[in-house]
This record gives sequence, C-alpha cells and structure tokens, in this order.
Amino acid sequence: MRSYLVHSLKNGIRVVHNQVVSTKIVHCGIMLDIGSRDEELANQGIAHFWEHMAFKGTKKRKSFHILNRLESLGGELNAFTDKEKILFYASLREEYVERAVELLADITFQSIFPTAQIEKERQVILEEMSMYYDDPEDSLQDEFDATVFSGHPLGMNILGAEKTVKSFKRNDFLKFVKEHLDTRKIVFSIVGNISFDKAFQLAEKYLGHIPKVTSSKKRKKFTNYKPKEISLAREIKQARCAIGRTAYHLGDEKRSPFYMLTSILGGTGMNSRLNLTLREKHGYVYSIGSQFVPFTDTGLFVISFGTDPSQLKKSIALVKVELERMRHDKLGVKQLSSSKEQLLGHLAMAEESNISYMIMMARNLLDLGRIQSFEEIQQKIKDTTAPQLQQLANEIFVESDLSCLVMIPK
Repeated sequence: MRSYLVHSLKNGIRVVHNQVVSTKIVHCGIMLDIGSRDEELANQGIAHFWEHMAFKGTKKRKSFHILNRLESLGGELNAFTDKEKILFYASLREEYVERAVELLADITFQSIFPTAQIEKERQVILEEMSMYYDDPEDSLQDEFDATVFSGHPLGMNILGAEKTVKSFKRNDFLKFVKEHLDTRKIVFSIVGNISFDKAFQLAEKYLGHIPKVTSSKKRKKFTNYKPKEISLAREIKQARCAIGRTAYHLGDEKRSPFYMLTSILGGTGMNSRLNLTLREKHGYVYSIGSQFVPFTDTGLFVISFGTDPSQLKKSIALVKVELERMRHDKLGVKQLSSSKEQLLGHLAMAEESNISYMIMMARNLLDLGRIQSFEEIQQKIKDTTAPQLQQLANEIFVESDLSCLVMIPK
C-alpha cells in the first residue's frame, strides 16, 4: 500500500509526495489544470505550443542550457499536453533532485517566449502535425473527437490547426498564460527515495515565492452530443473505423465499472470479446480495441480498428453484434470473476510504475481533490456485479446513440 502526504503552499500550489525507498530514481513534475479544451477556435493549439516553448528560453537560461541541465547527468526532462492538463516533468538520480525541481520551476513560470524561437518551433510543430496526419490511428482519433464533440473545444486537435499555429506571436502566449494560470490549480508531484520534509523544503524554496494568481476563466461544459455517421477518403491502404459516443465523467460512480466493461469488450488482453471475434474467429483485423477516456464533465467511449476495405461492413456488423450481446446477455459467474482478476492484475502492474504514480497523484488531486488508493479502486472492481455491467451496456451501447467514422482509401 502506497502512502502519500499533501501540503499546500501559501500561493495555493499543492505538493504531493510518495516516498519509495527501493529506488534511486526520483520522478517529479508540475501539473497545470490547463489543456487544449481551454482554447478557442482562434487560438487552438496554443497550449501545446506553450509546452514546446517552455524549453526554448527563460529569464536566465537559453534553450541549450535547459536541455543540457539534466541530460548531462543521465536524467530526462519532458512534457505533454492533453485535453485538460499540461505537465512538465523530470526523472533523474535522487542526489540531483534539487536541480530538477529548480529547472521545472524555471521553465514553468519564467518562460520568455523568444520570438526567434517561436519561428523555429512553429516549423517543428507543423512537422509534428504532418506526422500525425500521416498516421491513420492518430488521425482517426482526432477526427473522431471532432465528430463526437462537434463545435466544442474537446473536439479540437491538441496540436491545433495549421492556420492558428502559423499565426501565434509572443503576445498570444503571454495573454493565454495570464488568462489561465491559477496557482490553486497547480500541483507539484514527486515520487522517490526522499523524505517529505526534503520534498516540501524544495517546493517551498523554488515554488513558494511564485506570486499567487487566480483565473476567472470557466471551462465550457459539453452537453449537446448527437450521433453522426461520417465517411472520409484518405490516402491509406486499410479502411479505418471508429465507433463510440460520450460516456461517464471523472466524478461519476459508474466510471470504475465502465472501465471494467470496456476492458471485457476490447481491452489490451488478447481474450477481449472484440479480439476473439474479429481477429481470432474471422481474421478480419490485426488489432482492435475499445477505450474509455473520462474528462471532468463528460467522457469518451470508442472502439477502433483497421481492416481491408472489402471487410469493413462485415467488421462493423460484428462489432454491433458484440455490443448487443453485452446489452442482452448477463455475464456468468466464472466470466465475471475472471474479468475482475485480469483487470486487477493490469492495475497492479500499472501501480508499480513510479512515474505513472507521480502523474496519477497530480491528476487525482486536481480532478477529484483527493488521491484514490489502489485498494479503493481494487474494492470497486471487486464489488462490481454482472447486473451493473449489463445496465451500463444498456446505457452506452445503444446502436442508435453511437457515432461511426470510417476512413476509406482513395
């Protein structure tokens, strides 16, 4: 059982710490409750661009010095942006943890967005966009997000649009940061073999002096889902398909059971229902999976696969048969027990990753105001019943409520 401690600095930034005595590596990160859904059409992609620019110069460092600061010690410095979060994080040996905390604070709060670097990084991001567009799986997901969350920031590509990425100037970054930065919605998370006293001391030293700031910006909730069927022509060899809809939000009690239902249907195991039917029995696909992504006010359920164009209609029909089976046939005692054990095993393996745990603590604190223990999640899975899963299937898997996006080879 992992134990953790949480402390708030005077400016509102929270510190969460988990000590692991069996490791020599410290993982730490600063997570901001800001993501691509906080953008508008006119500045879509600016959160992700900001993440890139954090490495391109601060008030006291140039780009090379930022990149070399930890890597010269065998450490790693990285970041990511998703729909609701930006995370700057580092991993390195415990004796250099102070160097990591100081650098993370510097790139998060002291970026100067040099104009020359904006022009260089603009080209890098445009290349990144081209790379994702050329990848059928990534472009399928982006197009499906736009289908389900049509007209809402959740449906916008995290990387942005070519037009907006080409338009950003230094003042655009400064304005976005000023409008959205809120120290009450920032968490410094750290996992490694250091004491909480030391972790708090470092946080106080490098984050405690950050001025307290608040933001009045409110996220636009998504409420107007309408199922759609869309077909797109792309320069691909396989036909690609995504089927799904909105689902449960992060605070919904149905979230954990629905994770389990999604895992039974098309999880990572080769024994998922969709894999057994479409790959093992019929040989229509190489891989197929289902995914559930919860957000603070809604969620996304999606099944995705690729197949030969001649087998696309038959594959879609088989997916719908499996969804109907989940709605009408209650799981047997043995199958339910086996599914629980499989999911518990996956969770146990995930919990062993210290970097994943560092990220999870920060997310939980921002989204739920507390950290869910492995034991709590484990108990929710154990308490899940077959009638519960069948009820969830009947709420989410209704065919007329599902959206379907297909990409057809030109």
